[in-house]
Amino acid sequence: MRPRLPATKLKPAAAAPPHCPPRPPAAARALSAAAPPSDACHLQQQQQQQQQLDARIARGDLTRARHLFDRMPDPDARAYNALIRAYSWRGPAHAAGVLALYAAMLRGGRCPPDKYTFPFVLKACSALRDLRAGRAIHRHAARAGLHADLFVCTALIDLYMKCARFGPAAVVFHAMPARDAVAWNAMLAGYALHGMYHHALECLLRMQEGCASLRPNASTLVALLPLLAQQSALCQGKSMHAYSVRASLHDKDGVLVGTALLDMYAKCGELLYARRVFEAMPIRNDVTWSAIIGGFVVCGRMTEAFGLFKDMLAQGLGFLSPTSVASALRACASLADLCIGKQLHVLLAKSGLHSDLTAGNSLLSMYAKAGLIDEATALFDEMAAKDTVSYSALVSGYVQNGMADAAFLVFRKMQACNVQPDVATMVSLIPACAHLAALQHGKCSHGSVIVRGMAPETSICNALMDMYAKCGRIDLSRQIFDVMPAQDIVSWNTMIAGYGIHGLGKEATALFLDMKNHACEPDGVTFICLISACSHSGLVTEGKRWFHMMAQKYGITPRMEHYISMVDLLARGGFLDEAYQFIQSMPMKADVRVWGALLAACRVHKNIDLGKQVARMIQKLGPEGTGNFVLLSNIFSAAGRFDEAAEVRIIQKEKGFNKSPGCSWIEINGSLHAFIGGDRSHPRSPEIYQELDNILVDINKLGYQADTSFVLQDLEEEEKEKALLYHSEKLAIAFGVLTLSEDKTIFVTKNLRVCGDCHTVIKYMSLVRRRDIIVRDANRFHHFKNGQCSCGDFW
Repeated sequence: MRPRLPATKLKPAAAAPPHCPPRPPAAARALSAAAPPSDACHLQQQQQQQQQLDARIARGDLTRARHLFDRMPDPDARAYNALIRAYSWRGPAHAAGVLALYAAMLRGGRCPPDKYTFPFVLKACSALRDLRAGRAIHRHAARAGLHADLFVCTALIDLYMKCARFGPAAVVFHAMPARDAVAWNAMLAGYALHGMYHHALECLLRMQEGCASLRPNASTLVALLPLLAQQSALCQGKSMHAYSVRASLHDKDGVLVGTALLDMYAKCGELLYARRVFEAMPIRNDVTWSAIIGGFVVCGRMTEAFGLFKDMLAQGLGFLSPTSVASALRACASLADLCIGKQLHVLLAKSGLHSDLTAGNSLLSMYAKAGLIDEATALFDEMAAKDTVSYSALVSGYVQNGMADAAFLVFRKMQACNVQPDVATMVSLIPACAHLAALQHGKCSHGSVIVRGMAPETSICNALMDMYAKCGRIDLSRQIFDVMPAQDIVSWNTMIAGYGIHGLGKEATALFLDMKNHACEPDGVTFICLISACSHSGLVTEGKRWFHMMAQKYGITPRMEHYISMVDLLARGGFLDEAYQFIQSMPMKADVRVWGALLAACRVHKNIDLGKQVARMIQKLGPEGTGNFVLLSNIFSAAGRFDEAAEVRIIQKEKGFNKSPGCSWIEINGSLHAFIGGDRSHPRSPEIYQELDNILVDINKLGYQADTSFVLQDLEEEEKEKALLYHSEKLAIAFGVLTLSEDKTIFVTKNLRVCGDCHTVIKYMSLVRRRDIIVRDANRFHHFKNGQCSCGDFW
């Protein structure tokens, strides 16, 4: 807990500096002769204690120095200032100790703080971003007559700028009778810290215009170059580089300036220049190596980044730092080189850096991104210290590996440990709500980011848009899109994709056309989303036009994903032969995913002959996932060739591809209820099955006939009809009918594609029960109302 500073009235500061050297022996003897013997002894003891205190501080032994200070019966201002200064130079970890000493100094009242006290105490307030304490100290300094002192004012400017109080900082700055380069740098560094590019450049120009003797120094460049990198202001960065050469700043502060320059070049994508600066540096430290390795990682040059890391290790472990290891681990994760990643884990343990939080978080992130969730969880449990980054990495890992429920548990644990989530945490958590289609959880997450002031963040808005779209509320996605302060290409793509999965192809196209009015250029992902939206809406002609325009007008070369979308567009629309010819004309060899898109359409349109031909192509390539095995089995089963269907399932099992059972779930009052086909484990199963039987009677009266071709097993027709009736999505919808009031929409999520019979039955269910039903399957959304589906049977 930070100490509260007592209110006090301070006397003007003494003229003599408290840390001046000891008086000459003659003066000391004269003082001793004039004082009583007891006072002379006391003075001598004070001097000895001060010398011991200075010696321990000089050795860096703050623990023993503090112990000696606490035993001093009457420490003076010099003793306080010496210890305050020592704590201040130790960094933010000791800032609270500085304020505690300052509070004790005020309580004593016998040695008021002076101009040597305030700069270091204000430095501690800056480290803690403690504006309240800083303002109190500002008042104390003013009462002591130090409101115009150069060092006190510079420390105040640093405090106010770091706390984003630009007005008070400017008032202090302009009231200074004289300003040196340090004061100007404090203003400039504050603007740079908060990304205020134009203010920082204006400050730099005024600094040079104000006084001919003032010139930017190494500290100026080190403060400004990261901002130039953030703004990708390469031209200005090169100008800074040229100035540093003319001013010979490389000779004086070569490591600091060189590191800042190469970092700027790397973040601007100019790795050649960054490497040249790096190679020209005669001296490098761990920060230099971390900057160059991290630059190659940021630019996606992972192989070169890891090569630099090896070069660094060849120079000795003295350069090894948590930051350099973090960059190397990112490279390992991107290269999927877990073997080297694990070797780095061992290296960290041997070098003693394994307990460092930054290194631990990097390892955690590597394991999570690689899908090694057990290893990530074990490492997380072993970490002595955890911060927001630790929890965010684990939450993200769980979500990326389909364990959204576990992600919520980690988030609750994070809250229980009083670790505050940041933007990265919420960007990781919100997709968990989308994965589970847990709308209530998603709304709670939305409320949380609003309360925490994160709502304007573009990445947060993008995650919320995606979540609401996947939870069936495309209207809320559009509301967020329309009010977000800044939209990037991800925002546009997310919204177009959202319209696509809801079968709103015309809305997706209109939004795409609106991109031009907002000066946002589409990328390859945009066209994948757009063509897919056309596919789900049966807009075949429009989809073909956008595919050709992508290359002709926008200069985007189609990738495999674009060809998959085109085959899906043609095949889903019933143009199976054209889709087959399109595959044959591809400039690259079609992979299993392309043929799989055509095979799925063959199953829907019951084109057995073409399906068998496509199946042979897939068998030559080798099915890469469970889905294609299932499609092959379905093709043979629909044709009544059950022996061949069984053979496919045997091969599937031998290759280790297990078919995921159909599972559907529905959210009721914030709780998720899951069902699998034929499931009777739910407490209300008797009511659910009775409701389904009643629904079957009602829809039979309207002419429903079960499509038993969707039952793969060789069963009797009556058994097939029963098997169809108890598919998981039907159970979930029946539970929704029983549980939700008639004005509530029934929203069900399924992990697989809705079969044709279920699609027909749900249309009937919406009619006979007069309910709005939304089903999100593995492909898209189906909005059922009055016996119709929004997909127009294009799914």
